[in-house]
Amino acid sequence: MRRTSEVEDLLRLHAPQVLGALVRRYGHFDPAEDAVQEALLAAARQWPEQGVPDNPRGWLIRVASRRLVDRLRSDEARRVREETAAALTPRDAFTTPPPDEIAPGAGRAPADDDTLTLLFLCCHPELAPAAQIALTLRAVGGLTTAEIARAHLVPEATMAQRISRAKRRIRGAAFVQPGPADRDGRLAAVLQVLYLIFNEGYTATSGRALHRAELAREAIRLTRSVRRLLPRDGAVAGLLALMLLTDARSAARTGPDGELVPLDEQDRSRWDRAAVAEGTALVEEALREGPAGPYQVQAAIAALHDEAPRAEDTDWPQILALYDVLVRLTPEPMAGLGRAVAVAMVHGPRAGLAEADALRDRLAGNHRLDAVRAHLLERAGDPAGARAAYLAAAAATLSLPESRYLHGRADRLCG
Repeated sequence: MRRTSEVEDLLRLHAPQVLGALVRRYGHFDPAEDAVQEALLAAARQWPEQGVPDNPRGWLIRVASRRLVDRLRSDEARRVREETAAALTPRDAFTTPPPDEIAPGAGRAPADDDTLTLLFLCCHPELAPAAQIALTLRAVGGLTTAEIARAHLVPEATMAQRISRAKRRIRGAAFVQPGPADRDGRLAAVLQVLYLIFNEGYTATSGRALHRAELAREAIRLTRSVRRLLPRDGAVAGLLALMLLTDARSAARTGPDGELVPLDEQDRSRWDRAAVAEGTALVEEALREGPAGPYQVQAAIAALHDEAPRAEDTDWPQILALYDVLVRLTPEPMAGLGRAVAVAMVHGPRAGLAEADALRDRLAGNHRLDAVRAHLLERAGDPAGARAAYLAAAAATLSLPESRYLHGRADRLCG
């Protein structure tokens, strides 16, 4: 019998693979996603008590297929739907899915291909960039609508409408890997989505755990798949390098009780040196492939952090120089916030505070701004201001580990 948390991790891993398999076989994206959700709920109820089946992906595909066929047949336009289902449904849909989808020894290639195809489908050129990102985070990343809304600083209802419109827009689109020209046009959205999925995995925006390892691993796996398609693309190599260099620190990010350990206090002997070496080599390769983009620059910053044997050995002037490049390449305010920290480390906390304060309007409501300001105020010798900022950040975050850490920092400044 597996623990509920282990079952949840397994379901999150298989969800996009199952959805990809259903969309490939039946072609109905929206009802297919509903059917997958029903199958996931059934598994969440049964598996913790009855045990995980030998081939969990095949079990989910079989259950979801049956739910989808039932849904198609009970639609108001029953006759039209049944004709479509008859044309699209394999003859054995009510018994056993094809061997490549159910046999335990079938290998991972079909599921990998389906997930990658699903990723490119969600980034269809008919969709606006914001819709591409939202739909992919939902279908491939498995994030909830609320989590996606928080990541984009919009109301949950707005995000739900955006995702629903995106599903309707791609209704009937072929479930095939795009050709080279079309693929290149979708690549920017694909990479941005993979970056957001990784970020949610590395630092969860809500919940009891700081790290959602299965999401981070899935983002890395999919980015490796994209790199196999485009081995000479510098942005793809840069993104994979950034993920590896960042994820290399995972083991040292939490203490024995799951508490957050900040970068400058981590035990660097616990960092994954193989991942650091691979990421650093990728950075060097990516920078040789052409003009540096945001992913390459961020990866270079991560490499400088990872190469420092101690926190005090970090090459902050070089990191600041890279942030100067990054803020010219991307309008993202989080890049400016990272630069504010680098400014503080090179020119002092007051200089960093001035940079952070300039981002107030763009980061209103984001707890990370208050957290950075709190740290810099503490370094500047303003304990009262730092404590207020720590408490403001703690009140704004939905992550319990982050909240506990921020409250702890505030408590140390009492009196």
